[in-house]
Amino acid sequence: LKLATERDPSAPFGHLALAELAMAPPSLRLQMLAALAGASAPATVAQQVGSQQAEVHPEMWMQECTASGCDWQKGSVVLDANWRWINKDGKNCYMNDDTWDPATCSDPLSCAQNCAVDGADYAGTYGISTNSFKDGIDLKFVTKGAYSTNYGSRLYVMDSEDTYKMFRLKNREFTFTADVSNLPCGLNGAVYFVEMDQRGDWDGSGNTAGAKYGTGYCDAQCPHDIKFIKGEANSMNWNSTNVPPIGHFGSCCAEMDIWEANSRATAYTPHPCNKPGLTKCEGTECGDNAKGERYLGMCDKDGCDFNSYRMGDTSFYGQGAGYKIDSSKPVTVVTQFLTHDGTDTGDLSEVRRFYVQDGAVVENSEATILGPGAGNSITDDFCSKQKSKFGDLNDFAAKGALREMGAALERGMVLVLSLWDDTDVSMLWLDAAYPTNEPPRKPGVLRGPCPSDATSEPKYLRSTVPDSHAAFSQIKVGEIGSTYGSGSGRRLAPAYV
Repeated sequence: LKLATERDPSAPFGHLALAELAMAPPSLRLQMLAALAGASAPATVAQQVGSQQAEVHPEMWMQECTASGCDWQKGSVVLDANWRWINKDGKNCYMNDDTWDPATCSDPLSCAQNCAVDGADYAGTYGISTNSFKDGIDLKFVTKGAYSTNYGSRLYVMDSEDTYKMFRLKNREFTFTADVSNLPCGLNGAVYFVEMDQRGDWDGSGNTAGAKYGTGYCDAQCPHDIKFIKGEANSMNWNSTNVPPIGHFGSCCAEMDIWEANSRATAYTPHPCNKPGLTKCEGTECGDNAKGERYLGMCDKDGCDFNSYRMGDTSFYGQGAGYKIDSSKPVTVVTQFLTHDGTDTGDLSEVRRFYVQDGAVVENSEATILGPGAGNSITDDFCSKQKSKFGDLNDFAAKGALREMGAALERGMVLVLSLWDDTDVSMLWLDAAYPTNEPPRKPGVLRGPCPSDATSEPKYLRSTVPDSHAAFSQIKVGEIGSTYGSGSGRRLAPAYV
């Protein structure tokens, strides 16, 4: 659930610090800038291909399953372009940490034609690595390089060097294992789908980088901090004083949040939009919070979340043996996308969740705060009851509810893996009392046990828990009932070598 935030579980969350840059000799500064992508200084995103650093995608194998078993499929991940160094022949296209360089970016189109996006040092600069089984990714929160410090990251799953893997999940289930035991209040290890273009809006002219370099991001928050959208720089009416800096246009698309979590709270949330694919929005269509137009835009920014703590079961998820799901240990997360008639073409009617931990299947908690019979999954009826109980506008229904979410899942969506902190509202919408101007006793305000104080703010987290990290592995997709249970091993475990 993303309430009243311009940049949420889906923003360029990692930003590099530039303190070391000022201390370096002038001869080294250009080299150092190559490492500065996605950090406390906003990174830039361009559309041409640079030559300063080779792009090598970290390997990640996944499984596709049927009733007769699962097959391994080779894949990889790519870093979002907003983290990367953007340059023209070695000269930065973005200056003073937050301003476009008029020499190369005098207008949106010429900026896209002049500037190149470079490859990434995944481990050294961004703290991203494939696990030892080659079936998952480990993400570090803070990574200190030779001349820079990076915070967080956002990755997309690929099925070739130039294309994102498109997941079509109606009448299917999606399973993965998460380890967020090391994530405290205020951090978010997120797994979600967005309706990005398969080639990252590659067009051969304004955007020749494409999916290989992580271009084309969008989500239901319609973020304005995406530096290039559909082959043009987002430099019009650029607001360099905003945190992060933002441009005139937003980048909207449907979003299905599978897992937004730290060790204290978790939620899954569909966010439908009323247009297919990526929309380069402007004005009211973006639904900007600052303009009071949140519910006038094309996407459901609130979504319809299922957070066990918020739904009344405060002992379901948390650290230790006293919880039904012990977040101090890895947990396998199973999400089923059920249709009204049990076919691939039927309307999406339910998003069902359960877990597997220590060999036991654990059903999702019941939404006890909504009264008897409210259930433990997301349906249109559940969403209607939740919005009514909490006194929230039902924008989920206004934007097409599960049927519209299902349409996006049928068209195909890209899988995102990320770790981030929240410079806007410190992740209170996930793990604490939010909104802060409402009494915690009001139904729906308490979302987790975390305090609503400075310990969840990025400044505190970056200085006190820099070693926080998250791991996502054993990704599977397949027929209902096929992706979990016994007989499923790790790819590089002894039985497979």
